[in-house]
Amino acid sequence: MTIVNGYEQSDREEHINVLNLESLEARAEKIIPKGGFGYISGGSEDNWTLAQNRKAFTHKQVYPRALANIDQPDLSTNVFGLDLKTPVMMPPLAAQGLAHAKGEMDTAKAFAAEGALMAQSTYSSASIADTAAAGNGAPQFFQLYMSKDWKFNEAVIDEAKKAGVKGIILTVDATVDGYREADIINHFQFPIPMANLEKFSQGAGKGQGIAEIYAAAAQKISADDVRRIAEYSGLPVIVKGIQTPEDAELAIGAGASGIYVSNHGGRQLNGGPGSFDTLSAIAQAVNGRVPVIFDSGVRRGSDVFKALAAGADLVAIGRPFVYALALGGALGVQDALQEINHEFATIMQLAGTKTIADVKKAKLADFNY
Repeated sequence: MTIVNGYEQSDREEHINVLNLESLEARAEKIIPKGGFGYISGGSEDNWTLAQNRKAFTHKQVYPRALANIDQPDLSTNVFGLDLKTPVMMPPLAAQGLAHAKGEMDTAKAFAAEGALMAQSTYSSASIADTAAAGNGAPQFFQLYMSKDWKFNEAVIDEAKKAGVKGIILTVDATVDGYREADIINHFQFPIPMANLEKFSQGAGKGQGIAEIYAAAAQKISADDVRRIAEYSGLPVIVKGIQTPEDAELAIGAGASGIYVSNHGGRQLNGGPGSFDTLSAIAQAVNGRVPVIFDSGVRRGSDVFKALAAGADLVAIGRPFVYALALGGALGVQDALQEINHEFATIMQLAGTKTIADVKKAKLADFNY
């Protein structure tokens, strides 16, 4: 363990056995300190929407196809002009230093090794430059929590461009923090500085709760902000936190280059639908004009398959990879990514789909069990 400001960080660097992604949570809870684990694992209020994110995947089923004459499914894809070995990506999950001393740097290293896309957060424990360097040239996106201070926005966008990121993810569903009861129960405040806040703003995040950090972010975000960030950055802007076709239309109309369907892993508006239940209608509204990224509740290869068949182009998984990070560092994250890719390839084979394009054409069943 590494101890920073009294907080114990895992510093493990070892392969781990991964039965499945869901099994990692209980193992990681034994390693990550209570406050940090509560922040990572918790949703908002009574976690109702968090639970629906998993249940939503039971609302659709995958048809098996036995005479498709295919083998060795190909997981590779090209999205946003990026050649990727898998459609599974790392979302911009904040403060990974709560799980491991090397945080986002080890996650970036693992995703680069597996040919997968990594997104890093404004609220990362590691700096934009250090996280990008750990990826050693592999494609990364940078996620922006838009600040009230436009100079801060410019500074982090400039740093991200300097680091070679391929796109900006603008999070729009966190203008205030969800009511996260685990953080209240644990009296949780971030024990480790957030590197980008430390470098570019007066506050570093250390000693603050997420509500205090969000208070410095913009409480009002409009389509004009999407346009402004796209024009300033000159990079593709993907709008994250979309849960309705109407907001997807507004984002695309403002120049968004991608739509990111997400309910923030059940951490924001509690009482909303499971994210997967919103995906199909949004993808139909987008109608191929821009790529669609999806997250919230993905834990199985079948979930990845269903999300792609419902209209996603990339599928992001957050918490399980952070649990794997705590358990084994970069090697642990690689093991977890290999396991979900193995599960997904198995489903592709049994569903008679050779390529990602085939998966996206697959019809899902809709039986009410």
